[in-house]
Amino acid sequence: MNLTTRSERLTGRIFLIALVVVTLLPFLSMLSAALQPRGTVPTGLAWPTDPQWGNFVDAFNAANMGALLKSSALIVAGVVPVGVLIATMAGFGLGHLRVPGGHLAFGLLLLGLTLPFEAVVTPLYYQMRDLGLLNTRWAIVLPLIGLYMPFAVFWMRAHFINVPRELSEAARVDGSNTWQLFWRVHVPLARPAIASLTILLFLWTWNQFLLAIVLVDDATKRTMAGALGAFQGQWGTDLVLLCAGSLLILTPTLIVFLIFQRQFIKALLQGSVKG
Repeated sequence: MNLTTRSERLTGRIFLIALVVVTLLPFLSMLSAALQPRGTVPTGLAWPTDPQWGNFVDAFNAANMGALLKSSALIVAGVVPVGVLIATMAGFGLGHLRVPGGHLAFGLLLLGLTLPFEAVVTPLYYQMRDLGLLNTRWAIVLPLIGLYMPFAVFWMRAHFINVPRELSEAARVDGSNTWQLFWRVHVPLARPAIASLTILLFLWTWNQFLLAIVLVDDATKRTMAGALGAFQGQWGTDLVLLCAGSLLILTPTLIVFLIFQRQFIKALLQGSVKG
């Protein structure tokens, strides 16, 4: 039985169309600007009569994006697997095993959710300096792992706390210890939550800007988003090249989200059904 009326469906479609337009308009504006001839000042959404697709090649070479892609990939490889592993284990302990003191630990983690990056940049700078890690990728990797933990553990705990305890009891009867219970029973069941958390951490790490520009001076050792600051300072007067470079930096995150959007939506729907 269809409970939605025709007017409700029409209203929903209007809102969706408006949302799509508002979301895509900035990208279309940047794309039209990036295709203008070099040296011109882009105006509005005017599509050029002779699109200059070579501007993207010029921006790629000017920003040294080959090195930036490598640097971003190394930073993501250092942050995401470690962060997901620690968060999954901590979420399992806090959400399913109900370890002693777990409520206190979880409360402290929730306090971490209220802590903005801007509040810890200065202490992190001096800490990384004392450790001799300034201007290295470790100055980005190590703080991000810690800063992502509150949300990551909260995300994984929300999954494990809803897993029926009967599964663990049955596995215990079959002789499984806690380690086997975690890897053979719960991790396979947590794949949607792990996949969605991996996507989120990837997107946040790839787009990390503040820590990259504060803790790393060498633009080739930053994330691609962090290198945008140096690129803007060098080519800020060339709006066409700046728009082309910005779109190139955004492209990897869009591709990853489009590829894995089904897994992300599946995890969100799974959480809503269980909750």
